Amino acid sequence: MNVTIGRATIDALLDMAAAVPDREQCGLLFGASDRIDRAQPADNVADRPGDTFEIDPRALFAALRAERAGGERLIGHYHSHPNGSAEPSPRDLASAEPGRLWLILGGGVARLWVMENDRFRELQLVVTD
Repeated sequence: MNVTIGRATIDALLDMAAAVPDREQCGLLFGASDRIDRAQPADNVADRPGDTFEIDPRALFAALRAERAGGERLIGHYHSHPNGSAEPSPRDLASAEPGRLWLILGGGVARLWVMENDRFRELQLVVTD
């Protein structure tokens, strides 16, 4: 399955990850099953932000409330891997929610994943102008 994302959005996310290489950056993704329309940064409130992330619950709950009220659809989230790998970690696997998109940034690239049947499947991320 192909999922599109705009060049400006993906470039901004990769720049953000590169600007703070010692801390996992994270945020929310909005759009539809076949496209990412917008990425919204969120604070990483994890105890060990150098190797894990936890999206600020206030940002997550606000997005869910807005969606229920007819706002943008929350389709997943993004986070960076300071170790440079854009592949899901064992910690990612343990906390993944089935059906949600996982955009992982690492080593200057972005890869898109979805959790299905207790494992990650990579999706084709198509960058548009």
